[in-house]
Amino acid sequence: MVRISEIIKVDSKGRITIPQTIREALNVEPGMLMALIADLDKKEIIVNPITTRGESIYEFDLYLIDKPGSLAKVTSVIANYKADIVASKCASIARGEEANCVLIVDMSTASIDAESLKKELENLDVVIQVRTKRFESRY
Repeated sequence: MVRISEIIKVDSKGRITIPQTIREALNVEPGMLMALIADLDKKEIIVNPITTRGESIYEFDLYLIDKPGSLAKVTSVIANYKADIVASKCASIARGEEANCVLIVDMSTASIDAESLKKELENLDVVIQVRTKRFESRY
């Protein structure tokens, strides 16, 4: 795994500047959408560049039964409908009982709409709850 590490400062409006070396390495360009996933327990933010149009990007916030194969069932359904997971963050809430996954999904090539995909996921025996929201660019 190749890593680039930088220390940056947050400005008075809460903004950060991604250093040029990282922008170049990840092909980040002006106007590109970025998905931010904050893990409040770990106090970390995951930043993922999104290379598609914003109106097709959805967040699927899933609560699952924490057992082997649960995530595989979820991702298989998403893949079967040709939706693309562009970012994800999964963690066990109660080991062997419940887990949470936040999936950022590009629906632009999907053969199903987001609401129908949500219903398909809710029908899985390992899914406890699914919430969705469409990403809107803030800037």
